Amino acid sequence: MTGRRTHARALAERPGDKPLGLDQPIDRRDFLNSTLLASGGLLLGHLTPADLMAQGGEWTGYGGVGDYRNSNGNTAAVMNEAHRIRDHVFDDPSAEAVDTGETFDCVVVGGGISGLAAALFFHRQAGPRLKCLVLENHPVFGGEAKRNEFMVDGHRLFAQQGSTHFQIPFPHSYLERFYESIGMDYRQFKYQSWGGSEREIPLSRSPYQMLSIEPATYGFYFGAKFRQQPGLWLVDPWGRKLEGAPLPSEMRRELVKWHEAESKNTWTPKLPFAYPGDEVSRRYDSQTLEQVMIQEGGLSQETIRTFFAQETAGGFGLGPDALSGYCKFVWDAFYALDDTPATGWQMFPGGNAGMARLMVKTLIPDSIAGPRTLENVCRNSINFAALDRPSNPARIRLESTVVRVEHEREPEKSSFVWITYTRGGTVHKLKARSVVMAGGSWTTRHIVRDLPSSHRDAYARFYRTPYMVANVAVRNWRFLYKLGISGGRWFEGIGNWTEVRKVATFGTDLKAVGPDSPTVRSPSLPGALQGFCLRSSGKETEMSAYKRGGVYWYDFWFRGIRYRESTGLTNKNAATDAESIRRAELAEGRAGMYIGVPFRSSRTL
Repeated sequence: MTGRRTHARALAERPGDKPLGLDQPIDRRDFLNSTLLASGGLLLGHLTPADLMAQGGEWTGYGGVGDYRNSNGNTAAVMNEAHRIRDHVFDDPSAEAVDTGETFDCVVVGGGISGLAAALFFHRQAGPRLKCLVLENHPVFGGEAKRNEFMVDGHRLFAQQGSTHFQIPFPHSYLERFYESIGMDYRQFKYQSWGGSEREIPLSRSPYQMLSIEPATYGFYFGAKFRQQPGLWLVDPWGRKLEGAPLPSEMRRELVKWHEAESKNTWTPKLPFAYPGDEVSRRYDSQTLEQVMIQEGGLSQETIRTFFAQETAGGFGLGPDALSGYCKFVWDAFYALDDTPATGWQMFPGGNAGMARLMVKTLIPDSIAGPRTLENVCRNSINFAALDRPSNPARIRLESTVVRVEHEREPEKSSFVWITYTRGGTVHKLKARSVVMAGGSWTTRHIVRDLPSSHRDAYARFYRTPYMVANVAVRNWRFLYKLGISGGRWFEGIGNWTEVRKVATFGTDLKAVGPDSPTVRSPSLPGALQGFCLRSSGKETEMSAYKRGGVYWYDFWFRGIRYRESTGLTNKNAATDAESIRRAELAEGRAGMYIGVPFRSSRTL
C-alpha cells in the first residue's frame, strides 16, 4: 500500500483538492471503509454495475431487496401499458377481453394513498357484506408512497421512493382521527441518537430538513458551471456569508440579504391573503414565481435561475419562470399543528410507504404478519397471497392496469360499469356497481370512455412531469463527516441536494448513528457525480459504446489512461448507462470518494 499512499499525497497537491479533503491521509482501512457500496454489490459480490443493471431489466434496473424489489418507480410493464393506452390500442370495446365473471360493489382504480383511503372508507361505511376491489398497476401498492430496501453489512436499510414525510396534525382533527384509525401514533416516532465520542453533527429526520435550514454543517458544491475543476465545497455557506463562493459580489450580496430575510420567518406563517381564491391570492396567481421573487425578494433573474430553478422543478416540475407566484405560499397553506423542519416533520424509515402499509394492514389484517404495530408493519414482509383472496370483503389486485372504464349503456340508465384491465399479457373485464378513479388526471381522461367533455377539458388543464429519485446505500458517510457536513447542495447537472438522515428506531436495529453507520443517501444523485458528468470535456466525455462479439464494449480515455472494457450487455442504451457509471467511478476515485452503483428509483410517465 506504500505506493498508493504516495499517489494519494501527490493527488492532494493539485489545486482544488484541499476543499474535497484530499489533503487528509488515507490508509487502507479508511479507503476500504469509506467506499460507497450499494447493497446489491455487497450481496452479489463480484458482479459488475452492468450485471446489476441487467438484473432488473434494461428499463427498470436494480430495485434492492424485499417487498419493493420489483417495483422501483414505474416499471417497464407499467410504461408499456401506458403507451398502449396512448396509442389507442384499447379504443375498440369489442376487443377480446376475458370476462372474470366478477361483480363488485365498488372498484377503486389506483392503489396509492388516495385509492387505499377510498377503499378504507367504503369498507367502513358499507360494512363487510359489500365487496370492494382495488386495481393497482404496479407490483406493490402505495403509488408514490413506496420505498426501497437494502442490506448493508447485515443491516436492513429503508429509503423513500416518492412521498416522504407527514406533519403533526391538530388535536381532534379529521386527520388525527384518521391516523388513529389506521394505528398510526406519531408520538411513537423516536429517532436514532448520536453514537460514539466524536463531535456530533445534526442529522435530518427527512431528506428535506437540512435543505430547509442549511445550518453550519451543510455545504454548497460548485463545479464546472462556476469554473471550478475538480470542484469546491463551501462549508457553512450562510455563516460565511458566501465568502469564498465563486460568485459575482452582487450575486452574493443578493443571496445573503434574501437568506437573512427568510431566516426571520417563523411558524405559524403569515400569509398575505385572507384565504385561497381571494383577490390578493389571485393577484399572486396572475404572476410567475420568478416575478414575485424579483419584486419581493430583491433577487435578479440570473440569481433565481442559477440557484432556485432546480429546487422548484424538483417540487413542482417547472422552473420559477413558469410557475404561478401563488406557489410561494403552497407549503405554508398546510393546516397542521406543526409544519416546521425541526419539530413538525415526521418520517417513517421508508417514507410514507409506512402509512400505506398501515392502511393495507387495517383493510386486510392478514396482509402483514403480527399485530398492527409500527414495528411489525414496517419490518414484516407483505403477504401478497392474502391481498386478493375471494373471501376478503376488501381485496387488492396488483399488476393490473385499467385501460377502459365505461357504463354498460347510457349512464343514467346503467346499473353497472364495465372495467377492462390488463394483467400478465391478458385483457380482462369485470363489473362494478360504483367506481372511484384514484389515479392521476393524465390517465383518467383517457381511460373513462364516457367522461363528460367538461370533465375531460378540465383534466386537460393539469400537467404531469417526470421525476427521478436516486437512493444510494452506503457503508458509512465518514467522507462527509471529514468535510464537517451531513448534506449539501449543488447547482448543476441532475438533482440538486442530498443529506444523511437519522431514522425512526422502530424501523432499524441500529439505535444510534454516527459517521461509520450505514445509511441511504437520497433523493438525488451524488453531487460530485453530477459535477463530473458536466465538467469533463473532449474525448473524455464522448460516449463510446460499440458492439463486438454480440455485446457492447466501451473505449474511452480518462486522465491519460485508456479504458476498453466489455459491458456484457446487448442493448446500447443500457451499455451507455454502464459506461457512464464506470466514468463516474473513476471520477469519484480521483476526488477521494468512490461511488458504487447509483441504484435508481425512478418515477416517470
